[in-house]
Amino acid sequence: MNRIDADRLDNPAWEALTSKQARLAAGDGLARRFFPSIAPFAAVERLTGDALEQLADLLAPGESVLLQALTDVSSIAIAAGLRAEKLFDILQMTDAHTMESGDMDDVERLSAADAEDMIALAVKTNPGPFAQRTVETGQYIGLRDKERLIAMAGERMRLDGFVEISAVCVDNNYRGQGIAARLMNILRAEIRKRGDVPFLHVRADNATAIGLYRRMGFEDRRAFALYRLTRG
Repeated sequence: MNRIDADRLDNPAWEALTSKQARLAAGDGLARRFFPSIAPFAAVERLTGDALEQLADLLAPGESVLLQALTDVSSIAIAAGLRAEKLFDILQMTDAHTMESGDMDDVERLSAADAEDMIALAVKTNPGPFAQRTVETGQYIGLRDKERLIAMAGERMRLDGFVEISAVCVDNNYRGQGIAARLMNILRAEIRKRGDVPFLHVRADNATAIGLYRRMGFEDRRAFALYRLTRG
């Protein structure tokens, strides 16, 4: 992973929404957002007043989006007619290892037909935002106990050279069995096979998850702040 390629990860949502996931985006010019039925994330090419004004134009009054940023956006957002609320810091991690193909026994491919089960699991386990059409962002896999979906993981942001692993969650009754790592390793191997580098985001205060990802071979890249921007 060279420096020029890695720089794309400084603004991953923008890179995704202007390339491989442009079909899932609203907006043009300096601002983009995922359709609300896909994900609540938005991005600007650069953090400027003009860009945030264009982002505000993509929102209905009172509507909110999430923006990942390297610097404080509050003062610029206010001038653009947006209210900025910092939610928490997030750590971006990249995969430093090549994976062998994972064990697919009992693992199933998830699709739009599984959306309700996926949303129910996400509501129960809170891995992060998950909407009706989130499954369209990439490959999603899961495990069931009889008919009930008890674990899943998938691909969210996809940009040139990189794919984000997201929505990793396991029903509390099935935790401690290595299921999350197993699903992640399957995705890592598939992403690598396509010639891309896996990456992920995790809350900076989630020491347990960060420890697990480091043991799996993910390396810290850089920290961001996650903001909720609301049109006034």
